[in-house]
Amino acid sequence: MADSAAVGLARRLTVFDATMIVMGGIIGAGIFRNPSVVAQHVSRPLLMLGAWAVGGAIALSGAFVYAELAQRRPEVGGQYAYIRDAFHPMAAFLYGWTLLLVTQTGGMAAVAMTFADYLRELTGLGIDRSAIAVATLMVLTAINCLGVRSGSNVQNALMVTKIAAIVALVVLGWRAIAPAGAGVPASASSSASDSPFGFLRAMVPVLFAFGGWQTASFISAEMKNSERDLPRGMLFGVLGVVVLYLAVNVVCIMALGPAQLAATSTPASDVMRRALGDNGARLMAAGIAVSTVGFLSQGMLTAPRVYYAMARDGLFFRSVGSLHARTRAPVVAIALQGVWASVIVVFFGVYGPVLNYVVSLDAVFFGLTGAALLVFRRRDPIAVKGMAMPGHPWTTGVFVLAFWTLAVSTIAQFPKDAGMGVLILLLGAPVYFFWKRRG
Repeated sequence: MADSAAVGLARRLTVFDATMIVMGGIIGAGIFRNPSVVAQHVSRPLLMLGAWAVGGAIALSGAFVYAELAQRRPEVGGQYAYIRDAFHPMAAFLYGWTLLLVTQTGGMAAVAMTFADYLRELTGLGIDRSAIAVATLMVLTAINCLGVRSGSNVQNALMVTKIAAIVALVVLGWRAIAPAGAGVPASASSSASDSPFGFLRAMVPVLFAFGGWQTASFISAEMKNSERDLPRGMLFGVLGVVVLYLAVNVVCIMALGPAQLAATSTPASDVMRRALGDNGARLMAAGIAVSTVGFLSQGMLTAPRVYYAMARDGLFFRSVGSLHARTRAPVVAIALQGVWASVIVVFFGVYGPVLNYVVSLDAVFFGLTGAALLVFRRRDPIAVKGMAMPGHPWTTGVFVLAFWTLAVSTIAQFPKDAGMGVLILLLGAPVYFFWKRRG
């Protein structure tokens, strides 16, 4: 190992890498399933598309917020550093604490199990799903320990494959419904509601599917020109995802109709089955499997930089803040995440109703990060040279309010699930003081 203060993280990533990381952090398995979840909460096609459009607008505003923050604070750990410098190290520690224990590794465990299910279905392998999930996590851990360039190359290849799978879904799905004129009649879903409360519930799976753009900020210290390329990568990546997501939803609604869309748990596979029969469904399953691995790869590449930054601040095990002498990668931090996600797979199985508590905790810290921009603008009102949040402070205030409203709404609607995440968050406070005294 080498001391990171002497060597430093390797600056090897470009704007293309940043764009692929942004898109890879957002696109997982959610877009292939969540259109049906949205249809269970709102009944009209325009409301369904409206929910995804609102989610895309929020994600785009988030990209502008993080783009400006990346220019003001181009430091390792990204969101962790923004919260730390704007408010207090304890707030930043609680973010890293929940990232490690709940939102990142828990989500990775669930996605790894999803990949195992699809792989077994496609290949007929009789291997235990937990074994496949752990093996996948360990392979990605090893790849990323070889260095940021190695991890990024794998991530880029998987992201291009994911985009191809989504484009295939849109093109083939559209061709399947075009000869009939308008596909399945757009009848309303009988299980959904068009009330504001129903729309808010629909926003939970939408924002879960759009979440992840912020993780690109974690690798800002490894960008060749983070102040220029990271903001561009965030904007390009989010715009690309918004276009793909809206296209997928248009095809799902037209091919299946609202009622059938709400009734299925595999909308993407159903659309491809209509287009190409059972072969289409298998092709879509393969695309989803690749997408899940791409999400895991992105998480393994980015999030360990937060634990590394925590350790460099004296708030975590010192070894987690070290770099490998040759690869200049935080291998201990990467291994820690891979091992903990594997532990969750083995001992807890599918990570419960991850959507509700991940969204609630992410919403809390998204809002806090938006508030950090308000703080930095007040401290240093000089405009940044590149991308800045348009309409600040009003738009930034709306961003903060939207996410904190979502957090409260999710906790109120799902008190058991979201409440568990809040409990883990609060348990981080005494742990912070332990590390503070130890340091």
